[in-house]
Amino acid sequence: MRALLLSVLLTLSITAPAQASSTGFVNLRDVDPTIRHDIRYFSAHNFVGEPVDGYREPLCLLTKPAAKALRRVQREVLRRGYTLKVYDCYRPQRAVDHFVRWAKDLADERMKIEFYPRVDKTRLFEDGYIAEKSGHSRGSTLDVTIVRLPPEPQRPFVPGEPLVNCFAPGQFPDTPSTWPPATTASTPSRTPTTRA
Repeated sequence: MRALLLSVLLTLSITAPAQASSTGFVNLRDVDPTIRHDIRYFSAHNFVGEPVDGYREPLCLLTKPAAKALRRVQREVLRRGYTLKVYDCYRPQRAVDHFVRWAKDLADERMKIEFYPRVDKTRLFEDGYIAEKSGHSRGSTLDVTIVRLPPEPQRPFVPGEPLVNCFAPGQFPDTPSTWPPATTASTPSRTPTTRA
């Protein structure tokens, strides 16, 4: 599984140039409708606890080269009994600004138990989780995972129910629970394993 993930990441980094124009974005579903989507910033079920500015629809928008690269990777992972699942793609600057405002409000930890139970909110900028500029705003950066087929059903979020730690067994049944929680390769405080 880890080898498959590294292969996917290497393929994406080689084939998806970090360039975008305002006319070069495509909806990933139009390029490959088999890729699963879980675009939570459109809803209140995300780490800030409310819909994020700039997400009017739960779409994965990418540059055309990035979307085509994902389609090539999807073909490979499907042959191995997996599928890609995207969480976030193009991120408008107003969404980045929303994250920054939220991160500076240290009192707002209402979603901590579910989305960042092991992260000290005072370190979000220092550890690289939040930044004032995002590679996502170019349209060639995305948050993606690999899901075994057939995917386990994920229980829908019910507003008002108690939040559950994201590392709890079965919380996200279609996502491998053995992977390290950190995902940003450039974060210096993370171990070499989580940067790989």
